[in-house]
Amino acid sequence: MNLNHIHHVAIICSDYQKSKHFYTKVLNLPIIKETYREERDSYKLDLAVGAHNQIELFSFPNSPKRLSYPEAQGLRHLAFLVQNVEEAKAELEFNGISVEPIRLDDTTGKRFTFFPDPDGLPIELYEQ
Repeated sequence: MNLNHIHHVAIICSDYQKSKHFYTKVLNLPIIKETYREERDSYKLDLAVGAHNQIELFSFPNSPKRLSYPEAQGLRHLAFLVQNVEEAKAELEFNGISVEPIRLDDTTGKRFTFFPDPDGLPIELYEQ
């Protein structure tokens, strides 16, 4: 088996319109395709992350909440690579998003920070 790269990360949200706004307007991710699946009363929004990766944003009625932040088993957090973590943090804060203080990765010496999506999913910004 030869794994080339991560194709997508799937996220289930509690409020589709709120999350759609967050990912497309605040994080500026372009929409690839939006699908409403009537039989499931569910939306699926495919978003581009760079040239090769995607986020699939799903809505499902009555989906359970995340157990903890971020130490529940399973996906710990979603991380995006940015040119300048300070500028990205300032842009998020300008849009009303609460962002943690910038930290330094002891292993790589790179700067990073975390902020929550509308459902509390931890998202990391990691500096190139």
